[in-house]
Amino acid sequence: MSKTIAAVTAAKVNATPQGKKIAYWSVTALLAGALTLSGLGQLMELGGNVDLVTNLGYPLYIMQILGAWKLLGVIAILAPRFPRLKEWTHAGIFFLMTGAAFSHLLDHDYGDGGFNVILPLFYAALNIASWALRPESRKL
Repeated sequence: MSKTIAAVTAAKVNATPQGKKIAYWSVTALLAGALTLSGLGQLMELGGNVDLVTNLGYPLYIMQILGAWKLLGVIAILAPRFPRLKEWTHAGIFFLMTGAAFSHLLDHDYGDGGFNVILPLFYAALNIASWALRPESRKL
């Protein structure tokens, strides 16, 4: 009888709560969608992407690099398995987004209502939440 209770207790402890799973996939889907749209916008030089890059003094080809990295990052985060790749991808997204925010801050290019700083920091926060909520199967 005690073995049965121990097995049930162990199963409850190791089970991932449904709410955490929903939160993980919600945050991760939002992050993936945002990065996909941002990456495609940079690759296709849409919207204000060109102005954002040139105002900061970066060459236009950086958009091709960053856009490709974002799309590859989305694939890495959503694909099953490869937990080490996911760890590195989350780190890369964090550095990419905080680097963008600090580039705008240091250049005093805040945008309307601080949008140029707040948006990348929001993406960085989504990235941290996705990393923190990830299920055991996606951890090292």
